[in-house]
Amino acid sequence: MKSAEITPFIGVELFDVAYEDLARPGNFAEFTTLLHRHELAVVRGLELSPQQQISLARRLGEPVPFVIERYRHPEFPEIMISSNETRNEKPIGVARVGNFWHQDSTFIADPPPYTMLHGVNVPSTSGHTLFASAIDVYDRLPELWKRKIEGRVGIGSVAKRLRIRPDHVGLSPAEFKVVAETEHPPVRHPLVKVDPYTKRRYLYGSPEYLDSILGFDANETEAFFGVVNSLLQDDADHVYTHRWTPNDLVVWKTHTTYHAATDVEPGVGRTVHRVSIKSAA
Repeated sequence: MKSAEITPFIGVELFDVAYEDLARPGNFAEFTTLLHRHELAVVRGLELSPQQQISLARRLGEPVPFVIERYRHPEFPEIMISSNETRNEKPIGVARVGNFWHQDSTFIADPPPYTMLHGVNVPSTSGHTLFASAIDVYDRLPELWKRKIEGRVGIGSVAKRLRIRPDHVGLSPAEFKVVAETEHPPVRHPLVKVDPYTKRRYLYGSPEYLDSILGFDANETEAFFGVVNSLLQDDADHVYTHRWTPNDLVVWKTHTTYHAATDVEPGVGRTVHRVSIKSAA
């Protein structure tokens, strides 16, 4: 298989690869090595059935059915459908997912280590996905902040991003926060971790999925969030923008990869199939 680095900070692209090529044990082992080294792997135009996507996912670990049943694929619960499209006047998936910088599922105790997306119906002009390396973000932190967060623990929470349902109508912000924390109890994660493959340190936590940092007052927490947001948003040279083409397969390591979806232009449909993959038992 031919491959090339996408940016010096994150990403590798594989070329002229069909499912049969990638499914060969030696080739998939090479793919996995490249993924671990570059945090993100892209295969353009890889035609996959849902069964084939799940089969590839199982080579990395164990696919995890999406927590909300109505957004699961009707035949394959391991697949979450992310889509703004409808069928019979009903949404076929969950629209507008992850339109903010984050690492997947840091609001749970043991997030699956891999995410796999396959582009089913994807526009090339909008609905891009932005990627940045959490290793690179840590490297670019000012030394003062590296010292301040050393040994610190972040409180992960979905409260800022929990979708409002009909039964939430009428709740005050404080009441809604209580509901969010009851349904998804806050968890604790070290702010700085070490990647087991590259042995490099990385920042673990994004402002939208962090409630607070133990030992920081409110002003210190907000100041730190501002620094992280600045590193993610203000330096395009350190961000890879994936402009989707049909059947792209994109796989990333959830711990070391920040990402964000961009808006889809009005009147344009977009559907991708997502599989979260936990480590094999």
